[in-house]
Amino acid sequence: MRSLLALAAAVLLAMPALAVLPDEMLDDPVLEARAREISQELRCVVCQNQSIDDSDAPLARDLRIVVREQLRMGRSDAQTLDYVVSRYGNFVLLKPPVEPATWALWAGPFLLLLGGGVALALWRGRGGTVVVPEAPLSPDETRALDALAPSPPPGRDPRA
Repeated sequence: MRSLLALAAAVLLAMPALAVLPDEMLDDPVLEARAREISQELRCVVCQNQSIDDSDAPLARDLRIVVREQLRMGRSDAQTLDYVVSRYGNFVLLKPPVEPATWALWAGPFLLLLGGGVALALWRGRGGTVVVPEAPLSPDETRALDALAPSPPPGRDPRA
């Protein structure tokens, strides 16, 4: 029974928490569905890794309300997205367009991976190991080591 409760808790915690409050929702289910689709494309500029639909930040709430106001005014999905982007820039899009200003964003992970591969190849090409020179034991360390070593069989030199 405990494991079943733990599993249920894990499933509930793993589900996305939709932050859309009932007072934000539109009465028209078609418009509300469109608002939800648009909200999934917009980044919460406070949280940055969540859509505004998933974020409970006050700014995300404001953006959800703006999206719904635009739809109530009869704007298309594209016009609504363009309106929000005109106010916040491409950063507000979870999938920004590929253009010169965002090339680093799109190419960055691949360049880092390529650089890591080149560094690994160079490191392996030179042996890939670090040699640490051994320092000789001091007389005290030698005596301590000899004291720990088992005694040799009779007639045998312990240092041979």
